[in-house]
Amino acid sequence: MYYQRLIEKEIELKLRTSGAVVVAGPKFCGKTTTCMRYQKSFVKLNTRQAIAMARMNPKAVLKGETPRLIDEWQKAPDIWNQIKDDLDYDYQFGKYILTGSSTPADKTEVHHSGAGRITPVKMRPMSLWESQESKGTVSLSDLFEKGRNFPWDLNTDFTLDDVAFLICRGGWPISVLADKEIAIEITKNYYNGLFVFEDCENERFRNKKPEVLKMILRSYARHISTEAAISTIIADVRQSNERTMDSKTFDDYMEALKDLYIIEDIPAWNPNIRSKTSIRSTPTRHFIDTSIACRALGIGPEDLKRDLESFGLFFEDFAVRDLSIYANALGGQVTHYRDNAGLECDAVIHLEDGRWGAIEIKLGGDTLIDAGAKSLKTLRNKIIGKSDEKAPDFLLVLTSVGGAYQREDGVYVAPINLLKP
Repeated sequence: MYYQRLIEKEIELKLRTSGAVVVAGPKFCGKTTTCMRYQKSFVKLNTRQAIAMARMNPKAVLKGETPRLIDEWQKAPDIWNQIKDDLDYDYQFGKYILTGSSTPADKTEVHHSGAGRITPVKMRPMSLWESQESKGTVSLSDLFEKGRNFPWDLNTDFTLDDVAFLICRGGWPISVLADKEIAIEITKNYYNGLFVFEDCENERFRNKKPEVLKMILRSYARHISTEAAISTIIADVRQSNERTMDSKTFDDYMEALKDLYIIEDIPAWNPNIRSKTSIRSTPTRHFIDTSIACRALGIGPEDLKRDLESFGLFFEDFAVRDLSIYANALGGQVTHYRDNAGLECDAVIHLEDGRWGAIEIKLGGDTLIDAGAKSLKTLRNKIIGKSDEKAPDFLLVLTSVGGAYQREDGVYVAPINLLKP
């Protein structure tokens, strides 16, 4: 069974406008399954023999009807250079599709950027809209059009139990398609397989100690959805595990986690406000999928429900995952805002045409919704007339549960299971 992915439209567009498309993202997020829909011939570098042959003769890998799909291309990095040379000689749109779940073992083997020939596309795990677990009655596109079709929906059939389960299960297609009784167990198996590098052809990963990677992920998970400084996370690793770790070692392991598309920090937004306000530039610590953070800490749905403060931080990470997928489908990006006056905004979506919307992410309940709405209105008032930014197109409090409606002050409220691009 195949669930349609939002990234498909971007892949189709890039194939029509670029010689090659490289689709990158974490293991098991569905890259190969989706890209197989566009190929007319393919090769998978998933055995030692295939990898060895590709390294000895990377040019031969390109032979086949186009679009030619090369799965896990980074295992023979010179393929990139061969594609560049081939496109220089015979440029055709949509000639190659590359997929990869990590960056090349030796980045120096990629001798050029591929600009103008090879276009990157980032693929994430499934959002609730893609896994058919969002009703999609609240559209981000409509919100950017002043909420013209915003619904009024009590949404009484979606509970915190549902949210806790979805956070722990994650958006991995193999888990989404499984029966609910075993879905989280499948995600556990996925997590345990992330750090098996014994037979990895990439020496850079093979030299990494799995226990250290897990150690760092645990500390990162303890600071999920915060602006914790790297020094704070290193101190947490040292204290929690009673071991030394210098910043150079930490940076090396962090680079590996980013190269495996496990961690995805959200950058800070600086609207250049003309005042004494200082904008914080530290990114917010996030994961490509919240289920990885849950597994790092051994957290299940019941654990989340027993600690609502932590539940709120994990839900924020979960919501940022979906917002990042939806924003990308609209050609936008997600940032966050915080200044030295204590004003913050969990997510700011900017579109290429300059339109933007501000979103506060809350578990739900009147008190938290009121606080989120107040913060959003304060941000809007600070931006208007005090920066070069235009007024926001919408202000939204995104909740885990509850109904969808527009408040009297104009702020929208919507639960995550009603959202779509």
